[in-house]
Amino acid sequence: MMQHLTCWVVSDGKPGMENQCIGLAEALGLTPVIKRVALRSPWRQLSPYLRVGNRFAAGPKGDPIRAPWPDLLIGTGRQSIAASLAVREQSRGRTFTVQIQDPQIAPRHFDLVVVPRHDKLRGDNVLVTRGALHRVTPAILADAAARFAPRLAHLPSPRIAVLIGGDNGVYRLTPEITARVADQLAALARSHGAGLMVTPSRRTGAANEAILRERLSGLAAEVWDGSGENPYFGYLGLADAVVVTCDSVSMTSEACSTGKPTYVIELEGGSPKFRAFHDGLYQDGITRRFDGALDRWDHPLLDDTQRVAEDLRHRLAAHRARHHHG
Repeated sequence: MMQHLTCWVVSDGKPGMENQCIGLAEALGLTPVIKRVALRSPWRQLSPYLRVGNRFAAGPKGDPIRAPWPDLLIGTGRQSIAASLAVREQSRGRTFTVQIQDPQIAPRHFDLVVVPRHDKLRGDNVLVTRGALHRVTPAILADAAARFAPRLAHLPSPRIAVLIGGDNGVYRLTPEITARVADQLAALARSHGAGLMVTPSRRTGAANEAILRERLSGLAAEVWDGSGENPYFGYLGLADAVVVTCDSVSMTSEACSTGKPTYVIELEGGSPKFRAFHDGLYQDGITRRFDGALDRWDHPLLDDTQRVAEDLRHRLAAHRARHHHG
């Protein structure tokens, strides 16, 4: 039984990264204790390369890293590595340590490392995923769909969830792209009788949001205004298809995990890692570029979180048997 295991999630608190760890813990049926670490000097600058004295690395600004040690530690990000190494050492290897994302040091320092396939790291204890781990499950979507169904009952089918991100370090959502996408969505509402469920993000920006609202006004569309409960899961649960901007690996991975046809809006800019991620999904037939058309096609399911959890379950059981936990 996994249920009674203790689990820590260790990160620097960035929500996108922390959610990957929480999603994996929840897929095992565990409710993790969240530890947000802030390293003190010199570990902050030198982690993960400084290996000595890791038990002193966690600074007073973060959550304490001290015994009793957990059965399972799931960490991500540079700041988490010192804590993970310290816990593994001080628990004498009883704590099973998982690192999500390339830790930049040899995978042998952890019991399991989980990386996306566009990272080059490989090894016996390295699991490779197509996308990001996340917290979206069929149960969460069904629950949210039931809550939001009355409010969205007026929207006709097919219903399209539209997940709009925005500018980040590598991509730009320009007013031109926003206007083109809004016109394509408006055409789907007019010609296909589609119902649109649009959720902008903080990064979308007021100007782009105004373009979306203006061009979709008077149509069967709800553009979330940021008030009340976030309808993100509700939209995903009620959608027949999903359209998502390319700027977030997490958002794209969550959309694909629904098993619904997922279309990607390409933005200006990019990076080799993002390019490899999206091209991989296009090649696998999991996603298609959004060009204003709606299709149905047979696509494999993107179920990285469940797959990694299943693998981890077996490794944990073997590890516990070796360490005589019974």
